[in-house]
Amino acid sequence: MHKGNFNISLKNISKIEGHTHMDIAVKNNEAVSVKLKISENKRFYRDAVKGMGYKAAPMHLARICGTCSPAHMSCVCEAVERAMNIRISEQSRALRELLLLGNIIRDHGMHLYFFCLPDIFGVDSVLDFDKKKDNLIHNALHVKEAGNMLCNAVGGRAVHPPFANVGGFNELPSKENVREALKELKEARQYALDFIDTFFVKDMSFKRDTNFVALCGKGFSYIDGVIKTSSGKVIEEEDYREHLEKVIIPYSNASAFEFEFKEFMVGALARLNLNKDELEKSTRKDCSRYLKVFPSNDIFHNNLAQAISVVNAIDKSVKMLESMDFKKEKIPEAKLGKANVGVGVIEAPRGTLYHMIGVDAKGIVNRSEVIIPTSQNVIHLEKSMVDFVNAMLSKGISKEKISMNVERLIRAYDPCMSCATHFLKINWK
Repeated sequence: MHKGNFNISLKNISKIEGHTHMDIAVKNNEAVSVKLKISENKRFYRDAVKGMGYKAAPMHLARICGTCSPAHMSCVCEAVERAMNIRISEQSRALRELLLLGNIIRDHGMHLYFFCLPDIFGVDSVLDFDKKKDNLIHNALHVKEAGNMLCNAVGGRAVHPPFANVGGFNELPSKENVREALKELKEARQYALDFIDTFFVKDMSFKRDTNFVALCGKGFSYIDGVIKTSSGKVIEEEDYREHLEKVIIPYSNASAFEFEFKEFMVGALARLNLNKDELEKSTRKDCSRYLKVFPSNDIFHNNLAQAISVVNAIDKSVKMLESMDFKKEKIPEAKLGKANVGVGVIEAPRGTLYHMIGVDAKGIVNRSEVIIPTSQNVIHLEKSMVDFVNAMLSKGISKEKISMNVERLIRAYDPCMSCATHFLKINWK
């Protein structure tokens, strides 16, 4: 067992925008505080869109993130449409859902198969796999490519999709691209299904009583529904600000949020805990063994939930693509003359995403707010880390092992800065 007082400093997290550090203070062999110091440069997206026409806002705000740009684009478009009283067609709604499903497949695929999988096999990265595991890399790339192809077919590009727009889509998927996407999705399904077992038979567990929050709708929709919590609340999308409270973290450049003044968690685990009955029938059938663990309060089950979500996204995409005949439509125009505020709420890969847009009577943006999933999880992550480290200290686990396990818990949350397999430089004081 460790004696005395010491700090664990995890510095210089690489491959992110800006820098992130984590400091853990231990006194009398007990972790007393954890500080996640996100020191990204301010980028002023919310202010930059002020003065723009409503049609320009989504493409600018979607630049907040590359990998999740389809999610931001969809959410901002929804906010603008509600502010401008624009009703989109059922076809456009379906295309938006497909775009998000592609985003889920490729984003979860990258995180699980390239950042988390090495932890399970005890290596630093997929490049350290022995030859016997070459098939894992091949299968992982296949699943990720299926997500990319779906985004390409629907949005015109996997990152910052140009087809998506306020009111609908500028272009429709070509029949050839739909055929190619369908072929790739069907071939990738079994690979995605095989990966679930790897994240089911895990070697780490950390359980916490948690209030989970997610947008829940029919058909496990990522764009429609109401906000639900595991504490029993049901909230309409436009009322989100009555329940989310911004928290200033003095040692970090990032904002944090509480739900009704308490910590909470969003993400794949929250979605499955609250909405698993809405998964595709084929997903429920083939994943029945794994779905029995949900609802779960084990943070490491967030990765299992992501793995199941990939299969569900494939199943839903295939069903939608095979049943739809896309036809050219006229994008509806907004009626100017009234100032208004619109709210967009969707489920991004890492959890519930909120965009608020205010416009004046001429359709010029005068207000903007963005609340991303990682900001909502920060307080929960920090408090979880205190309990997690204390549990390891009580067992006499070495500092080096504690540091490695801390990384794994960070990756279980899948925060935005989780961009490499082993990214933490450890300084012990």
